[in-house]
Amino acid sequence: MLMCVGMGLAYLGAFVNPSPHHMPVAVVGAGPSTAALAQTVHDKAAAAGESLDVRTVPDRDAARHLLMERQLSGAFVPSDTAPELLVASTNADTSATVAGKVFTPLATAQGKPLKVTDLAPPAHGDPTGQGIFFFLVAVSIGSYASVAVLGGAGAVLRMRARAAFVVATSFAVSLIGAALAGPVFHVVSHGLWGVWAMAWLYSAGILFLGVGLHTFLKRWTTLTMMVLFVMLNFTTSGGLYRPELLNGFFGALHSFWNGAGLVEGLRSLVYFDHVGLGRHVLTLAVWLVVGLLATTVAGLYERRRRAAPAAAPEPAHHHAAPAVQDESPEEHEEREEEMDESVGV
Repeated sequence: MLMCVGMGLAYLGAFVNPSPHHMPVAVVGAGPSTAALAQTVHDKAAAAGESLDVRTVPDRDAARHLLMERQLSGAFVPSDTAPELLVASTNADTSATVAGKVFTPLATAQGKPLKVTDLAPPAHGDPTGQGIFFFLVAVSIGSYASVAVLGGAGAVLRMRARAAFVVATSFAVSLIGAALAGPVFHVVSHGLWGVWAMAWLYSAGILFLGVGLHTFLKRWTTLTMMVLFVMLNFTTSGGLYRPELLNGFFGALHSFWNGAGLVEGLRSLVYFDHVGLGRHVLTLAVWLVVGLLATTVAGLYERRRRAAPAAAPEPAHHHAAPAVQDESPEEHEEREEEMDESVGV
């Protein structure tokens, strides 16, 4: 029931009514007529309950530069004969579509078709440009689902051993993801080693954080991981709707959540000549550091518990036998039940 409510609140709350929120667009040209046109576009959007940040740029080259710098969702080039809309669909296909809806009426009023020029079309194997989002989904599920095993069945191991398993598991998850995105489905056409490296950073951050939290949350770890890395992560990643089409809460999370760091980092690497790549890699690195800190604190806590004198356990007549010497029958039963719940999830 908690997952049902959580998924409904997250996905419907984020996606049920996408509309522009300070969406950046531009009108190309100079002079009073261009400024008046930009103001008209802004006012019409405001009257429809939408929020556009409309600017003017002097020429087509300036508009192209801003689009490839990922600072615009669309740029309208007025013309008496052939009005044109410049977009970069791999920045977000949905944002490009909304920009088309904003500027198409201007061309229609002139009785002219609107020419749409895509400056950054998606790879051949990813015609919608959303393959990166589904790559995020695959790597995320491989990562947080592994926490159930490393936290549950692996709880009998020392934290150092679990940390080694985290490194190996995140390596495997990222390698599988990169193989699927590259040679299998051709979602990315180049930069595959960078794709793999960012996926490894991302996966390791999730796994270290999950294994660290498991020490304290136990059977609630799986639900917590789903909240963090499904409900809040997929909705704020920008893979389907960028923050300018989300409400304030989900749009704000996009600025620092790790899923957004992976999606936007991959877009920068594959389509936008590394623009802003360092910032997105830093986001992934910060999440990895948080995960390492959580694992370290959990390891110190477990070591302290082992060092403390333990009370003699009561005889267990109706419990399953513990898996290891340090585990009480109650802890063993709780761990087994947690594994059943995790596998069910």
